[in-house]
Formats: sequence, structure tokens, C-alpha cells
Amino acid sequence: MEKYTACICEGGAERAILDLLLDDHRLIFEREDLIEEELLRCRNAKDFERKHLQKAFSEKITVYRILDSRHENFKLSKAYEQKVDVINVVTAPEIEMLIICNEGRYKEFKNSGEKPSVYCKSRLKYKNVKSYDFVREYFSDMHILLNALHEYKRVSKIPKGEETLWDLLKPVH
Repeated sequence: MEKYTACICEGGAERAILDLLLDDHRLIFEREDLIEEELLRCRNAKDFERKHLQKAFSEKITVYRILDSRHENFKLSKAYEQKVDVINVVTAPEIEMLIICNEGRYKEFKNSGEKPSVYCKSRLKYKNVKSYDFVREYFSDMHILLNALHEYKRVSKIPKGEETLWDLLKPVH
């Protein structure tokens, strides 16, 4: 039996990080496991059903949603809700927290009162902090990315039962 996986990324920065992790085989799923072998951009459950669930799947589908909001609704229709497991992977308040953690500026950021993307632009002078290309280049060294993911998980107050990008990494043996 095949296992089906979909991974929906909210924006370019999230997609860059997931692409890096997929390319380095660090996630609990591989690119070949993904529906259409790619990361998807689809925030609406009805659009996702229309575009990706019209095919016949023999197994349950796991959908990982990489997003920064804890309150974004993704309600599948009754026809699909038993066939699809939706796992929200939250990068709250924003994916740019990984850059702040990597720069060792978490405490300063917390005291600034700024949004992470604003902080990165104003204090760290990174202008394209939300762009795919910038994030992919910034985290091109896998050790830097993994350390940033670990530090984010360490300093964040993650609600019980919530998944982070760190939770999608393969266990290290």
C-alpha cells in the first residue's frame, strides 16, 4: 500500500526552508512521497479538494500545512474528512523567527515589540526576508538551518499538541 502525503506551504520563505530540508532528506517524508512530488500552495480546503483529491487514493492522505497562524480554518467536506489527516505545522509568529534565532537576537527581538519580519528588515538589515531566494541562500548551510530550527523550538512557547518544523525532521541516529 502506498502512503500519500501533501505538504502545503503558506509562502515563499516557508517553501524555501521545506525545499532545503527535502533536498537534504531531513524530513519524515521525501519529495517522492508528495502528491505531484512538490510542495503545494493552497490555503483553502475546497481548492485543495478540487485540485488534489479528485483522484482515487487507496490509503489515507496526510496533509501537512506549514503556516504561521494558529487560527486559520481548513475544513474539508464530509466526503473527505475521514480520508485525510490534516496536521498543522505552526511557525508562529512568523517564519522569520528562524533568522532571529540564528542571529542570536531572540531576547533583543522580544524586547523590541516588532513583528519578526519588521525586526529582520529594520534591525538586521535584511530587506528581502520573506523571499524564497533570500531564505534559501541564508539557510544554504544545513547545519545553520538545523540549529535555527532547534533554537526556535527551545525558546518558543509551543502549545501542547502543536507541531513545529523541528517535529517534521527525521530522528537522528
